[in-house]
Amino acid sequence: MPNPVTTGTTYAGEFAGKYIAAALLSAPTLEQGGLTIHPNVKYKQVIQKFATDSLVKDASCEFSASGTVTLTERVLNPEEFQVNVLLCKKDLHSTWQAAEMGYSAFDVLPKSFEDYLIAYVSANVASSMETTIWTGVNNTAGQFAGIMTQLTTDAALPAAQEVAGTTVTAANVIAELGKIVDAIPARMYGQADLKLYLSQNIVKAYIRALGGFGASGLGANGTNNLGTQWYTNGSLSFDGLPIFMANGLAANTGIASTTSNLHFATGLMNDMNVVKVIDTADILGDENVRVVMRFTADAKYGFAEDIVTYGITNSAN
Repeated sequence: MPNPVTTGTTYAGEFAGKYIAAALLSAPTLEQGGLTIHPNVKYKQVIQKFATDSLVKDASCEFSASGTVTLTERVLNPEEFQVNVLLCKKDLHSTWQAAEMGYSAFDVLPKSFEDYLIAYVSANVASSMETTIWTGVNNTAGQFAGIMTQLTTDAALPAAQEVAGTTVTAANVIAELGKIVDAIPARMYGQADLKLYLSQNIVKAYIRALGGFGASGLGANGTNNLGTQWYTNGSLSFDGLPIFMANGLAANTGIASTTSNLHFATGLMNDMNVVKVIDTADILGDENVRVVMRFTADAKYGFAEDIVTYGITNSAN
């Protein structure tokens, strides 16, 4: 049975040639390299975790192994997902595309609508992955366990690196970000790929704070005396650390970590952009169109010890 279609449209005159849809969450975590991406993972990929205690000891004339090497692993196991949508062309008869479908009783799927379906489904999958990477729940259909979800039950996350969160505003964002930076351990601070991964509302608050007209010692007119017009979608940093806006993070949450510590695995990256639109009229003699996509995905971090969290509760500590 086709997916239900609810319409509130009236066909009047010529179709404008455009389709619109509700805006979808953009997916910067993958698009902008927020994670280390492992493509071509058919089944599993193992991330070896190499740890040692102190390797330096007093010199002697003999070779004597110093310290202990501990090898553990994290396993990326991409889960299979799919998109299956079934549309009845008859439902389009009274919509904007009626004229483009032609006057024959044997309808042909409008090319513009096919293009729209492909673009919309691809964007929808990207939006879903952005959220799942960070806050997905494994028992929820269409999701795997996200990075923040994994951290909430990981006893290896040091308690000193769990920063309690609050509702972040332009008035307190400087102080709250300072708490995250202060909790970064010395071994991590200065790493080339260390970033602050922040939810969208925290980034918004920071941008507004840097516009001035408030507390935090930013001056009346903010950055470069430009007031609230200082920001033009450029890069952001705090205390010298790059800020990465992760749209999939829940409000008032974030982490500090290195890109090399955060991992995403999939079969083919292209699978998340390949959408098949199949008109089954010639095959099954019906009036249906199938929209099909299949892909695999999973996300993991390497060392919880190399992550500072903000605004989550770790039940394991």
